[in-house]
Amino acid sequence: MSISSAEFQSTENGAVDDTVGGMLDYAGRPAKSSTSGYWRSAYFVIGVGVAEKFAYFGISSNIITYLTGPLGQPMAIAAADVNIWSGTGLLLPLLGGFMADSFVGRYRTIVVSSVVYILALGLLTLSAMLNSESPNHLQVFFFFFSLYLVALGQGVHKPCIMAFGADQFDGQDAKERRGRSSFFNWIHFSSVAGPLTAVLILNYIQDNLSWSLGFGIPCISMAVSLTIFLFGTRSYRYTIKVEENHPLWRISRVFVKAAINWRTKSSTSSYNEEGQETAPQLCSQQFKFLNKALLAPDGSREYEEASNVSEIEEAKTLLRLIPMWATSLGYAIVLAQISTLFTEQGVTMDRSISSSIDIPAASLQCLIGFSVVLLVPIYDCVFVPIARSITGSHLGITKLQRIGTGMVLCILSMVIAALVERKRLETARVYGVADSPKAKVPMSFWWLVPQYILCGMTNIFAMIGLQELFYDEVPCKLKSIGLSFFFSIFGIGEFLSSFLISIIDKLTSRAGGDGWFSSNANRAHLDYFYWLLAGLNALGLLGFLYFSKSYNYIGDQGIVI
Repeated sequence: MSISSAEFQSTENGAVDDTVGGMLDYAGRPAKSSTSGYWRSAYFVIGVGVAEKFAYFGISSNIITYLTGPLGQPMAIAAADVNIWSGTGLLLPLLGGFMADSFVGRYRTIVVSSVVYILALGLLTLSAMLNSESPNHLQVFFFFFSLYLVALGQGVHKPCIMAFGADQFDGQDAKERRGRSSFFNWIHFSSVAGPLTAVLILNYIQDNLSWSLGFGIPCISMAVSLTIFLFGTRSYRYTIKVEENHPLWRISRVFVKAAINWRTKSSTSSYNEEGQETAPQLCSQQFKFLNKALLAPDGSREYEEASNVSEIEEAKTLLRLIPMWATSLGYAIVLAQISTLFTEQGVTMDRSISSSIDIPAASLQCLIGFSVVLLVPIYDCVFVPIARSITGSHLGITKLQRIGTGMVLCILSMVIAALVERKRLETARVYGVADSPKAKVPMSFWWLVPQYILCGMTNIFAMIGLQELFYDEVPCKLKSIGLSFFFSIFGIGEFLSSFLISIIDKLTSRAGGDGWFSSNANRAHLDYFYWLLAGLNALGLLGFLYFSKSYNYIGDQGIVI
């Protein structure tokens, strides 16, 4: 929900000392810190996160098994389809962020996207009920239509719910600012608690009972998520929608103006700063070429057509994040393997925990959830206070230090995954099952535990650090879009993963032999692919360190653009 600035002005006279600047309550009055927002509202958002992630991961964590099973797709094609679908879902937050920040506001966007989400999950359940042993083209089309509608619902929902939750904390108040940093830890905790439950329960139902039931339960969960969100309506803080040009339009205009004026000298220019905020000196010396957008060349543009300082600073804040975005793509490619290649590894291994119980391969993903559930409280309640006492930073360590640590752990996870896969292939050859695709390799699934645990640790550092960076380091009016760019890292990562797998599969199998991604996993070479990903992430880390040295924070300075 967003409220117009005119409505805010009409209520401003009733403000009291604990009024939160720039925020309103559900009735359109200035929001008070004593009665709205903070953890009283954030708990609802965290509850929504648990239910929504349960629904989404109940589908995504095991979708490759549905594609290779009931739909009968080969592993390489199924992995590519999963990557493309996941990538689409992770790019759609750009649409959700744009809608929320430019048109209808975060509250309304969350409600509408939740309804679409529920409808999509209902259709997906119906498609599983109608499926046959040999599905025809119409059934396959209906399934993928429903699946991509799920991607649309969750893609629009995702950035808005996270930004809306962070909005409940006043960045100008020291206590609430610390609470917001903690909120990002706990919202990630919730985003793991939901999937953890889904992987443990729904994967078993899908593999052993019914796919339609396994898809229907997430539909119910999403309905619960919407109900929880609506219950918190009276406690939320809502941003004020100012009647002005759309944020992305203003930023695009800055780049166009700077390009038009790149030959214009400042001595022939005018500056349009009337009624605008002062540019933060911290950023004004970076990307000086954008300052050309301030110019109004004689005889070519009217004075009013020049961009103003505030608009230029908005553009600069986004531009400064691009190197961090680009150098994180290797990490995103690694995450794309968890629900695909990691799962296919587990399918071939001994997953028994007793003489009669086998763990579903997709359920091994819960190891990531367990590591996050165990380590987030330790990070938030033990590590951060200790680090804070040493560094003096309310975050403990800086956002970039946190991300860099995660990148190192990501490289280590790929090195271990490659070594374990090499061991699995050798075991298959020694026991004579290399040419038996459906035979179990006599090697326990416990060998996979370290790579899953390290991926969980990577997320605690890199993923949460990126969330904070892309929320705190963008203008106030672009918070949803900032988080959308964060999610787009993983969307592009899914597409890059699909591209790499497709190209490498063609190159390594063109002579008619077994490629790196052979349908017989015991003749494949996933270990080579993991080594390649470790190398790509090492290059990404070097680039990240290079750009980090010249990065200046604005979020921690209390500067509002």
